[in-house]
Order: sequence, then structure tokens, then C-alpha cells
Amino acid sequence: QVQLVESGGGLVQPGGSLRLSCAASGSFFRLYTMGWYRQAPGKERELVATITTAGRTNYADSVKGRFTISRDNAKNMLYLQMNSLKPEDTAVFYCNRVPTALPWGQGTQVTVSS
Repeated sequence: QVQLVESGGGLVQPGGSLRLSCAASGSFFRLYTMGWYRQAPGKERELVATITTAGRTNYADSVKGRFTISRDNAKNMLYLQMNSLKPEDTAVFYCNRVPTALPWGQGTQVTVSS
């Protein structure tokens, strides 16, 4: 059974940084485009960053220039480096396959507040 486990969230001040990690079980990881999603309170889940098997990345306009997605296929790990965080980045962050999602993990809470 495929499992996705996110970690690395927390409380950070505006302008701060966090690095999220996603551990994926199973051998599928290296075969698929992966992405980071987020869901803010009262809003729908949105895709903020993707990375292909070849390492090609794409970002939502709202995070472009601030977030960096990366992957380590040997370790079945996905990462999201988040810099210059803003209060509007507050959300639960999830990793998953793109575009067809696998079962969702529990996510990791990111709160940006002074």
C-alpha cells in the first residue's frame, strides 16, 4: 500500500523559511510527476509546485521565486524549500502524485504569523 508522509511544518514569522519533506513508500515514486499541494482554512486544495521525473519544475504564480521543489528518487523523498514566507502561505501542505492523486497523507501544518 502506498503511503505518503509529510513533515517539516511549523510556526514561522513572516519572511522566514521552512523545508518540508515527503517520504513515499513503494517503488512508484521515481516513475511519476510529483507535487506539493496546500489547503488553507475555508479554501480548496491547490497545487503549488510540481516536479517531473526528469526534474523539470513548475510553480503557481503565488509561490514562484520563493518556493523550490526537489526530489531524491534514490530515497523516495520529495522536498519543498519555502523562503520569504507570507501569512497567506498558512495552510496544510500535502505531497502527492500529479495529476492523478494517490491516497492522501495527513499533511503538515505551516503557520506564518508574527
